[in-house]
Amino acid sequence: MDVYISVDMEGISGIATVDQIARGGHGYPRAQQLMTAEANAAIEGAFDAGADSVAVNDSHGTMDNFLQDRLDERARLITGSPKAQCMAHGIGGDHGVALFVGYHAAGGCPGVLAHSFSSFFAWLKLGDRIVSEAEINALLAAEHGVPVGLVTGDDQICALAQRRFPGVVTATVKRAEGYTAADSLHPRRAQALVRAAAAEAVKNAGALRPVAIPDRLVLTAGFQIPTAAESAADVPGAVRLDETTVTCEVSDPSSLIGLIRVWYSTAALAARSRLPMIDVR
Repeated sequence: MDVYISVDMEGISGIATVDQIARGGHGYPRAQQLMTAEANAAIEGAFDAGADSVAVNDSHGTMDNFLQDRLDERARLITGSPKAQCMAHGIGGDHGVALFVGYHAAGGCPGVLAHSFSSFFAWLKLGDRIVSEAEINALLAAEHGVPVGLVTGDDQICALAQRRFPGVVTATVKRAEGYTAADSLHPRRAQALVRAAAAEAVKNAGALRPVAIPDRLVLTAGFQIPTAAESAADVPGAVRLDETTVTCEVSDPSSLIGLIRVWYSTAALAARSRLPMIDVR
């Protein structure tokens, strides 16, 4: 079996602050070590269960966070950005199961460092429900016929995964105590838990099914700033609902992730181009 692993940083044990997840932060080098070690645990678990190959996608921020010389040499690494499929780049029909490691809750929901793809989004909805990165990436996996077998992270994202992904194995490596506060397992204990959970997920992969792709994919984004929503509404088919809210329907999960990428890129441009406040007296 070929196994696909997408690894984010916010859901890794021991990580809870913005300083840890942002390049240049004092805590970032240590976070890189923790992320690499927890990825290795998932890789080891996959091979423990008989995986023939493992592909690992660095899915956090600039997507070049791993300490590559410390990553399990049996795995292939997908690194760098931008990537067409973003956090699920490289997944394909040859993979028997997808494992999501270090994931976090959606923007607008409780959870450690909860957000949805970009801090420019206050939240993302698919239909009438707020969705997480895990749910969007699961749809992209489903487009290739691949089920999600494992989700690791805090208690919030693991509880969501249990509700949304039938048969999924979860590994709760920390409990959310606030947006930037967590009650974490010791890293070695977290890594042992992730290794065992990954092995279980790979062993059970044959009994899993991909998530159902909705008949209609209508994405609605709540932006943090009005100029971002104004720019996002320029996408063909998009409609601005109010000052900070834009909606658009797409045809398939690949187009969905493409829309998200375009929207957060235009939001970044809009934020950089904002004029300073003018005080008229």
